[in-house]
Amino acid sequence: MITFRFIMPTYQAFVDECHRSLNDMFFNLCMLLSETEATRIMDSTMLPVCKLHRADHYKVAKDKAKIGKNWQGWHYGFKLHASISLDGKLCGVALTGANVHDAQMEYLLLNEYARVAVRDTLYGARVMRERMWNRYGTVIIAPPHPKQKKKIASPWQIDLLNVRSKIESIFDYLKEHLHLVSSFPRSMTGYLVHYIRVLLAYQIGVLSRNRGVAGIS
Repeated sequence: MITFRFIMPTYQAFVDECHRSLNDMFFNLCMLLSETEATRIMDSTMLPVCKLHRADHYKVAKDKAKIGKNWQGWHYGFKLHASISLDGKLCGVALTGANVHDAQMEYLLLNEYARVAVRDTLYGARVMRERMWNRYGTVIIAPPHPKQKKKIASPWQIDLLNVRSKIESIFDYLKEHLHLVSSFPRSMTGYLVHYIRVLLAYQIGVLSRNRGVAGIS
């Protein structure tokens, strides 16, 4: 007579197994990034790890989390920098402290395949725009700075600027539906596991839907 025993794993064993999967998830995310897209939209979003008034007592990722500011105010935690294709696929991602300026991460969000990149006014510095042109041959398009009264743009540039809000919708989906912002992880590795798995799940979902539409058509 054969008997079976079902042993429930411990919580710590489950956490350890999740941490061991980090390298595989990161590798798969890198393999699925749409790195050959010629037109991209770039932006960043804050990933707070706790309320700002608790920052002095925060310990989990204290050496990595930073205080930063955007149009919504001050935040304590990390910042996700991303570039997407016009149909919503992730092309490049970077995770930094909340205090890192958006323009400093442009070189990670673009590559030699990127011909045109659309961004907000925070990416509008002339120095970085010239660096991206010299490094990748990428033309950067951004709205006028608030201090600028006029800025010349062709119709196709205006059309691209009008779809720039798409990346904000994707950030909203990542946060509100896939719960990208979290304070549950108890280590820096735990935060990386959480962020990578959410981005990987999103990318797999987008690629699956796009292939389904292509198959139907």
